[in-house]
Amino acid sequence: MFSSFTTAIAAVVLVLGVMILIHELGHFMAAKYFGVRVITFSLGFGPRLFGYKYGDTDYRVSALPLGGYVKMAGDDPSQGREGDYREFLSKPRWQRLIIVIMGPTMNVLLALGCLTGLNRYHYEKEAYKDEPARVGVIKPNSPADKAGVKPGDLIVQLGDLKNPNWEDAEIKIYTTTNESIPVLVSRGGKEISLSVIPVAQGPDAIGDVGWAPILPVVVDQVEAALPAAKAGLKPDDQIVELDGHKVTFGDDVTNAMQAGNGKPVDFTIKREDQVLHTTLTPVYTEMNGEKKWRVGVGVSLHSPIVVRQLPWGQAFMVSVEFNIRNSLLTFEVLGKVLTRRMSARTFSGPIGISQMAGKALRAGPTQLIFFMALISMQLAIFNFLPIPVLDGGVMLLLLIEGTIRRDLSLKVKERFVQAGLVILLLLVVVVTYFDLAKTFQPS
Repeated sequence: MFSSFTTAIAAVVLVLGVMILIHELGHFMAAKYFGVRVITFSLGFGPRLFGYKYGDTDYRVSALPLGGYVKMAGDDPSQGREGDYREFLSKPRWQRLIIVIMGPTMNVLLALGCLTGLNRYHYEKEAYKDEPARVGVIKPNSPADKAGVKPGDLIVQLGDLKNPNWEDAEIKIYTTTNESIPVLVSRGGKEISLSVIPVAQGPDAIGDVGWAPILPVVVDQVEAALPAAKAGLKPDDQIVELDGHKVTFGDDVTNAMQAGNGKPVDFTIKREDQVLHTTLTPVYTEMNGEKKWRVGVGVSLHSPIVVRQLPWGQAFMVSVEFNIRNSLLTFEVLGKVLTRRMSARTFSGPIGISQMAGKALRAGPTQLIFFMALISMQLAIFNFLPIPVLDGGVMLLLLIEGTIRRDLSLKVKERFVQAGLVILLLLVVVVTYFDLAKTFQPS
């Protein structure tokens, strides 16, 4: 537990430190280019720990690592100005707008650069995601089962998606809850019109219909002193059958244990080229505050991973396509959350991000780079939102002033900032609440 906590803290400090450094570097370079006097370039907030002064600028590292800032002369309208032409507010609005825009723009460039480099030397993807969305298995009593979808059905159309691959289909389902999606399937040479209604599942409340391609159910972890460990089960073992019935979903293992009510269960295991049989007797133990029949294995669906090295041009284009798609998806989810068509649990705050960062760090450098690119783009999108005190809020004020061709009053700007602080505080409270709820929710 302590090791996971320290790893998460180290990872989030590393990831956010790099992203904030790049973000503030964007503001800094643009300010310097337009001749604005930069007083402080700080990585972190609070008291100064160490640094050096070069020219007009104090380059420092401060005590609180989760943040950073660039302090420019005359950037606060509530403070007195010296009338220096090098003050931020002395510059034309279009120059100030570029200085503000350059922060999130650098995060966009960081996301593009990280993924381009990763794609060039280590592009990886689960093999099934690019395959046509042919249903392999249907979970009993799931929305797909109730809608009449059958194993072997080829999804010809899902909502507005025609001939989707599995990646397209999954994203469509994940981002839809409690809304009917028309489905056209090809079965036995005929096309059949159906509809599915995804339901919110898991801590993040993402959509699920209960269908999946045929993927191996593989052991992720084995708990010591429980039946599976005593019988010699190992991570990467594939669970093929339980009491002669094929295993197609990870939940099949848990459901079989509960349905058997403690009766011995025959496991058929595939380990590399061997097929093994073992009989396990579940024990009634507590897990996350709930007692269940368990044998002590954690499982997940596994797909072969395709790893390639893409040429630079293709690596860049794949990076651009991914980031555009991910950005549009973010706005789609945000719209659905605001219109209460999806749960706000979908979003993660500082706690959730630190947990994901810790997992990425433990998974290795490629996952950490991918995670950094993902979060960097999210940070850019967040900063572009027209919320006061964020870069997007400053851009909005500059655009309004440019349109009306005069400065807004100091009182209006102060109220604008106050409203932004309230909004940010509410956002922090909400996402932190959901982060804690997801952290302590029984799995």
